[in-house]
Amino acid sequence: MRFETSQHMKMGQTMRMAPRMIQSMEILQMPLAELEERIEQELESNPTLELTDGSGETALETNGLPDAAGDTDYEGTLRLDAPDSGDDFARLDSYQESNPDAAENEFDSGDGTTRDDADDRSERYDRDLRFERDGGTEYVERASSSGDTDPKMEAMAAAPARAESLIEQLRGQWALVDVDPLLRAPGELIISFIEDDGYLRTPLETIADRAPVSRSTEADAFNLPGFVERPSMPLLERALAAVQLFLEPAGVAARTPSECMILQLDAMEEHAADLGWPAETFEHAKILVKDHIEDLMQNRLPRVAERTHYTLDQIKSALTLLKRLSLAPARRLVEETTRPIVPDAIVEYDADQDRYYAYLNDRRMPNVRINQEYAKLARDRTMIRKDRDFIKTNLGNAQWLIDAVGQRRQTLLRVISAVIIAQREFFDYGPQALRPLPMQTIADQLGIHVATVSRAVAEKYIATPRGVLPLRKFFSGGVQTKNSPATGEGGGEDLAWEAIKVALREVIDAEDKKSPLSDEALALALKERGIDIARRTVAKYREQLGIPAKRLRKTF
Repeated sequence: MRFETSQHMKMGQTMRMAPRMIQSMEILQMPLAELEERIEQELESNPTLELTDGSGETALETNGLPDAAGDTDYEGTLRLDAPDSGDDFARLDSYQESNPDAAENEFDSGDGTTRDDADDRSERYDRDLRFERDGGTEYVERASSSGDTDPKMEAMAAAPARAESLIEQLRGQWALVDVDPLLRAPGELIISFIEDDGYLRTPLETIADRAPVSRSTEADAFNLPGFVERPSMPLLERALAAVQLFLEPAGVAARTPSECMILQLDAMEEHAADLGWPAETFEHAKILVKDHIEDLMQNRLPRVAERTHYTLDQIKSALTLLKRLSLAPARRLVEETTRPIVPDAIVEYDADQDRYYAYLNDRRMPNVRINQEYAKLARDRTMIRKDRDFIKTNLGNAQWLIDAVGQRRQTLLRVISAVIIAQREFFDYGPQALRPLPMQTIADQLGIHVATVSRAVAEKYIATPRGVLPLRKFFSGGVQTKNSPATGEGGGEDLAWEAIKVALREVIDAEDKKSPLSDEALALALKERGIDIARRTVAKYREQLGIPAKRLRKTF
């Protein structure tokens, strides 16, 4: 076998996406909050881009509301023919000649300011603003001589401090506990292994093996106590009991859900009389949690009654008490930070024209434009070539950003307007009237690629008269019904999967809880409404809605 290399020429066509095209698709896919951050970053790094106060030519603002087709008055082109600023200086000179007092500057003459001038300015700039009320003077606020404040600095000053983690809060509690000194270090070691939900899932044997012997670099790095020798198991068990007893909320450092609930029951039992619960209910609840937790989770109450010799009423009372407990009580110590949803568009109803229309929610977005001075410098042949190339590169990046944002606005408005027309019945009647709407249908209607529609609706939310909803909610498949979902009468229509889920929840909410419907019976009930789907489809949608099976929905 002989290997040899050779060169060949061939013609062919390949498609390659330019970096600008990739970045343009990223801009289209960004939700409003990320787009605002992207523009802020470009403003900081690109000197040829500047903010505008909203008057004149702006790249990111729309004059008036768009119509249903998504037309906007968008101007983002680079202008190099801006009027010279010489006329402005001429007007300023003329104004100074006619109004010399207004143009005087107290720093124009002299080598400084007198004490009286400084006191006068201090009194003028640092004065108390007052207003008269009920014949008296009330102090309102003190004006600052620093002038207008920076909104970003105000936001940073008003931002809340970093919240303490769960471990930090538990360590703070443990430091204040009056406990045996021998248990202080083992208890702190156990706290370091508690997870975010408050459970201690690491076995005590593993904790003992990982305990740092003597004060070492590892102990300092993780803020752990050092031990002369590894703690024994009896010492760790005593420390764990102390941690579970003294730390709040009750249930912290539990190793299983049953232990977590028993710890909470022990803490509540001390105030049983104040809570109005009989002592025997606490005893029943402890026994049920300790020995019959699996039967309780499967809603097998008759079997529990047979094994414990409790009546159903006693078991129900214990279950009512157990519902007041939490399987993760430590989460109350840590605030969950949820990202606020900022709708990209707002849909409103016009009663006069009987139609819904949409407009973008971009009033918070910075209005930017090309700095005309840099645009002139880019054409100045007398500049150093390196500086002129730097300005040209940044001008190109700025112009691309303006064009990409403008294209995003137009595409998003066109897609939302088409969705409003296609899903008119949803806005009129509610989720039960949601129709199937493939993205390909909107793409064909607007003459764009289906991938463009997918990027336009990705992570986008719209504020509608029926709440803030994800834009992707309006795109789904469906089935053909026998009856109209709006009227329930003859004349079948296409019904989206989301609308079928709404109908399924309505059927389950209306069932007899003492004899709930099986998945087969639910499929028959939906078929009576004109929705013909299989039993396995009913089971799938029921699980997606978080609705338990028939056995778990039964009440005794």
